[in-house]
Amino acid sequence: MRTFDLSPLYRSTVGFDRLFDMIDQTARVEPLPNWPPYNVEKSGDDHYRITMAVAGFGPDEIEITQKENLLLVSGQKHAEQENVQFLHRGIATRAFKQTFSLADYVNVTGAHLENGLLIVDLVREVPEEMKPRRIPITNGTSGQKVIEHDKSEQNKAA
Repeated sequence: MRTFDLSPLYRSTVGFDRLFDMIDQTARVEPLPNWPPYNVEKSGDDHYRITMAVAGFGPDEIEITQKENLLLVSGQKHAEQENVQFLHRGIATRAFKQTFSLADYVNVTGAHLENGLLIVDLVREVPEEMKPRRIPITNGTSGQKVIEHDKSEQNKAA
């Protein structure tokens, strides 16, 4: 197990504590569940999609929850009929729980089940106050405005 010393990065960055915590978490890797299989796609600058193969599950058996920067997708099959005898069982119906870490300002915009695939659409919506803005620089005269005279006005007076 390799450990990383992130202390030099703390000296030159401000407000990236959450990022460093995420790096620490990935260093302590837990085995990732490999079921159900899923894809994560980027369909635009700020648009993402998670597609999960959940054959055999209905919309009422899947729950999607977003809490802050964590998306939790879980599935639990309802009790099966007792009088059914399986000769071969190849369709997995075991319960699952899959979590996804979301970046700041990424929100779920919709989810639907289509042909055994659960499709979750996400979009990053950065609030207007968080977007880059130009900061005006004053000349240090404590907020007093400097009035500049037009040279043509001075020439007329002379």
